[in-house]
Amino acid sequence: MAELATIARPYADALFKAVGVHDAGAVAQQVTELASISVNSQLREFAGNPKTQDVQVFDLFTGVAKGFMGDAAKNLLRIVIENGRLTALPEIAAQFQSLVNARSGVLDATVYSAFPIEGQALVDLTASLEKRFVRKLNAQVRLDASLIGGIRVVVGDEVLDTSVKARLEQMKVALTA
Repeated sequence: MAELATIARPYADALFKAVGVHDAGAVAQQVTELASISVNSQLREFAGNPKTQDVQVFDLFTGVAKGFMGDAAKNLLRIVIENGRLTALPEIAAQFQSLVNARSGVLDATVYSAFPIEGQALVDLTASLEKRFVRKLNAQVRLDASLIGGIRVVVGDEVLDTSVKARLEQMKVALTA
């Protein structure tokens, strides 16, 4: 959604400039936690109630947040609530994480697999993908049973699809051509 991205960009940029390089990782984690809290439908209904005050919404967020919330994350939350932009919080978190990754030279990689990949297998796969993409990667595994086997890796706008499903599709195209 382009509009949401446009709304979120100034918040993410301002937060990135405010926290500096050293604290960016910790703040990214805090903002991601706030974003995960903000998608709760009951919380959004509470925040959208005209009788609810901004301070009540802020207190609810900080009460639900499991970890320590630094000043930067709290200030962002206050501003987002005051400006009525709570729905943009997940996009703000995503854009902020992108800025942090760009600064540190790391890219997010989403690995879709039909089966769980954990432990040493994930470490080995990440190392192999880092050689393939010539970048440091932050790999995250998502299960997709429709792949049948193999993996599908999405890094930015690049896709590496070695799944059985993709190979079957290639065979189907070759046989019908």
